[in-house]
Amino acid sequence: MSIPRKGDEVTLEIAAAAFEGKAVSRIEGYVVLVEGAVPGDVALVRVVKAKKQYAEARVLKILKPSSLRTTPRCPSFGTCGGCKWQHVDYPAQLQFKQQQVRDIFERIGGFSDLAVAPIIGADDIYFYRNKMEFSFADQEWLEEPPVADSQMPTGNLKLEKGNPPVFLGLHVPRRYDKVLDIHECYLQSEESISILNFTRDFARRSGFPVYSSSLNTGYYRFLVIRQSRRTGELMVNLVTFEDRPDLMEAYAREAVKTVPAITTVVNTINDRKAQIAFGEKERVCHGPGIIHEQLSGNLFAVSASSFFQTNTAQAEKLYSVAREFAGLKSTDTVYDLYSGTGAIAMAVSKSAKQVIGIESVESAVNDAGRNARENGIENCSFVLGDLKERLTKEKEWMSSYPKADVLIIDPPRSGMHPRVVEEVRDLGASRIVYVSCNPATQARDCRALCEERYRLVKLQPVDMFPHTYHIENVVLLEPA
Repeated sequence: MSIPRKGDEVTLEIAAAAFEGKAVSRIEGYVVLVEGAVPGDVALVRVVKAKKQYAEARVLKILKPSSLRTTPRCPSFGTCGGCKWQHVDYPAQLQFKQQQVRDIFERIGGFSDLAVAPIIGADDIYFYRNKMEFSFADQEWLEEPPVADSQMPTGNLKLEKGNPPVFLGLHVPRRYDKVLDIHECYLQSEESISILNFTRDFARRSGFPVYSSSLNTGYYRFLVIRQSRRTGELMVNLVTFEDRPDLMEAYAREAVKTVPAITTVVNTINDRKAQIAFGEKERVCHGPGIIHEQLSGNLFAVSASSFFQTNTAQAEKLYSVAREFAGLKSTDTVYDLYSGTGAIAMAVSKSAKQVIGIESVESAVNDAGRNARENGIENCSFVLGDLKERLTKEKEWMSSYPKADVLIIDPPRSGMHPRVVEEVRDLGASRIVYVSCNPATQARDCRALCEERYRLVKLQPVDMFPHTYHIENVVLLEPA
């Protein structure tokens, strides 16, 4: 078989899973990345992109299904971008993720003879998220658009006469002008879906339009739902372009009546063009404006703008691994880099003499300090500042604290800045625990840390997000 070109239809046997939810096949050594396939499938695919080293393809028809396939629970699977692997048996998902961690550390990190512990799976593979963010749009994504006009509202749209079209749901991959107008989702709770459907109905009846970034006008932008897995408290945060208190009071009143489990309703006003569910102004329309969640034995106040791990049960397992890898003694001083709202710092505080968190987001530092105080934790301190600056040019704060015995690092997906890696290496801690949601950047940073001073001891993958390709991984480094 010759190397395929764009538009070609070919039959392939799928050999293995690849990163970002794709699968791999080969034609005489030439790599074809296939979206929608499962290892073990025999599939007819269409090539959508062909390059010198590899091609990308999409499944047209499964000719022989893999034994690893299962029936997706969600009717929107395959269109919605929320889940990539609902068609894969969960034990196989775990196997793929574990192998990807190993492959990434060998390929990007240059490591061999890796001690990769069996991945820690989730007990709940549906309804596990404590936060969901839904988007408004004035156009609906359709698998088969109406012949007359693909931009026209569909037959399931119920509008008061003359009201603008409103759709509410999740974006399909790579499309931000339309949303999949979903009416059920298996990632959060049943109350969440009731809130989603009520909000869509309210918005359609209100007569106010969806925000348009091209015109910089409109009203509805996002719906964010947070629900505590431990206390049951439930927050609805409606993100809008304008401040309309009367409309929001009516929304809050109807929402609580429709879904009595709601404990607070917040209106975030974002009047900037940036399509993000954050804003400079928040109005509490019902309840206290926060919910509480328990994590690792501590109680956290979670506001509309707070960062908090979206899978509470798996976060507890993740932090337990970090605590175990740290091997803390009562005399140890811990530096928690990229400390966020203090969840890891507080989780390890009972085992250490002192924990110092460093975080660049001021609101997160304030939340961390409040969370520590409200839980009676007195040995945690939090320092505000960009980590690169704090470890290079602005080191004065270090004179107020003992030298770090243990470093716990939990950076964003992009990993650490090269200068931060250098400074971390020079701190000379006896143990480094590196927690990451992106094994690729984690492997890159670990390679740099191990060039002179450290060695990689062990890895522990944790599945935070079943049915997705995302992997959380914890690494222990010790002096070489």
